[in-house]
Amino acid sequence: MAAGFALGRLNHVAIAVPDIEAARAVYATMLGATVSGIEDQPDHGVQTVFIELPNTKVELLGVLGDASPIAGFLAKNPAGGIHHICYEVADILAARNKLLAEGARVLGDGTPKIGAHGKPVLFLHPKDFCGTLVELEQA
Repeated sequence: MAAGFALGRLNHVAIAVPDIEAARAVYATMLGATVSGIEDQPDHGVQTVFIELPNTKVELLGVLGDASPIAGFLAKNPAGGIHHICYEVADILAARNKLLAEGARVLGDGTPKIGAHGKPVLFLHPKDFCGTLVELEQA
């Protein structure tokens, strides 16, 4: 492995939902979870809610705007479903460079964006990772 790149802990599992307020209420009331408020993430075209768990988080993703990537997902999966998983890495650029050298596809132009936690993130093509959209977040 390249220096500075090792897959870290599972940061979160993201679930796309058609109604983020209703989904938030399900986790808060039915499951008794600690949930955040609804946050708009305009750079990503989503709304987020985070559910805190002892060992990781669940991220609820709602549509924000006409160009939201969640809208396309929900068109194919109207009830919602698991959208992506997020792993932490110590150095996102080292991780990107190693993965590109191995033939993996990074979505977008390969430049990390600032994610919902205020840290750099990248997304990896699901066809390269067993059909799963993978997010890397610099820890």
